[in-house]
Amino acid sequence: MRTIAVIARKGGSGKTTVAVHVAIAAHLRGHKTLLADADPQRSSSDVLKMRRAPGPTWAETSGPKLFALQVAAQRAQVAAMVIDTAAGAEDELAHAIVLADLSILVIRPTFLDFAAAVRTAEVVRRLHKPGMIVLNQAPVAREGVEPPAVKKAQEALRLMRLPVIPTVLRSRAAYQSALEYGCSAEEFEPSPAAQDVADLWSFIERLAFPKRETDQELCA
Repeated sequence: MRTIAVIARKGGSGKTTVAVHVAIAAHLRGHKTLLADADPQRSSSDVLKMRRAPGPTWAETSGPKLFALQVAAQRAQVAAMVIDTAAGAEDELAHAIVLADLSILVIRPTFLDFAAAVRTAEVVRRLHKPGMIVLNQAPVAREGVEPPAVKKAQEALRLMRLPVIPTVLRSRAAYQSALEYGCSAEEFEPSPAAQDVADLWSFIERLAFPKRETDQELCA
């Protein structure tokens, strides 16, 4: 099983939107998936309760309870556990980061997001755990040219000393429209948002889901 923590100290970063889309992306590709909703607002749970089609299971939890939930998920042969963490609480974040095979730090291209993210990135480094940054809610590029805010953000990201996921998630209405139905943008008509999610998951899967153990055993 692989555990992915979606983290952000700053509220409003789109952390829950990213967590839900990552969990559904894993499900759509055949991974038995659990979304662990450790955010007291329970937004991830609220989204998945609206879902009519088969999808990820979810559990409402908290930082101290994540280890027991992870053990139970492993026993249930869950392949992917995605944690939607609580914003702002370092202790809560630390529980998730310690258990994760990969932490995804969600940042918008704003000064306040970067100021908060510097401290979160330091927690990831201090715990010696794998972590990457994804730029979220970025303005759409025009004719292939990035807006100044995105260019500045990409420069600032280099100072974080964490790798950056190459896929930039843009500010698109399709994300919120999909969540109203408990869905991912991937599950609607082809769109730039759907492609961004597919590209994001492809990168995560290559990084966090190396060659499956069953395949290794067959080749042994």
